[in-house]
This record gives sequence, C-alpha cells and structure tokens, in this order.
Amino acid sequence: TYKPEAPTRAEIDALSGPALLEFGTNWCGYCRAAQPLLSEAFAGHEPVKHIKVEDGPGRLLGRSFRVKLWPTMIFLRDGKEVVRVVRPEDADELREGFEKITTT
Repeated sequence: TYKPEAPTRAEIDALSGPALLEFGTNWCGYCRAAQPLLSEAFAGHEPVKHIKVEDGPGRLLGRSFRVKLWPTMIFLRDGKEVVRVVRPEDADELREGFEKITTT
C-alpha cells in the first residue's frame, strides 16, 4: 500500500545503506501490475528498506525526484540514487537494481 504521508527529502538523503523508494498510487493499474514483479525481485533482498510513497500533483518528494510516471522505483544507497526503474516490464530490471545497491 502506498502511504500518503511521505518522508521529507532530507530524511531520504540521510538514509544509510540500501533502500528502495517506490512512487505510485493504490489505484494505478501499472502500479498494481508491477507488484508481482517486485515481489519476485525482492526475494533474497528482504533487508533492503522499502518505502512506498503515494505520488500525485503537489507531492513534494515525488517532484524532488522528478517522477513523471508510475510506478517509479528509485534504488538508493546511503540516500543517493543509483538506479531508477519506471514501469518495469519484468523482474530482471528490478533484480539488477537490487544487485547494484546491495553489492559493493
């Protein structure tokens, strides 16, 4: 479930370690279709912090990341964007993101 209350950009920038920041809405068909792919790709990466943020007009966090389409998944390491996947078509795209933020 995408949460309407979002962390601030400063809180995201201050994260340590790997994290997945996911923007979308609960009613978005693309977002719902991506969830099984995300579940498949998340296997083995359960320790990665996952933050699901409801996005839309006037939502400051999404604007600060220049989110245009949903879902947008931003893979972070120590608060810095490493990889961005928009509307994934298969789990491999997401697995690559997890690999890039969890391996050194």
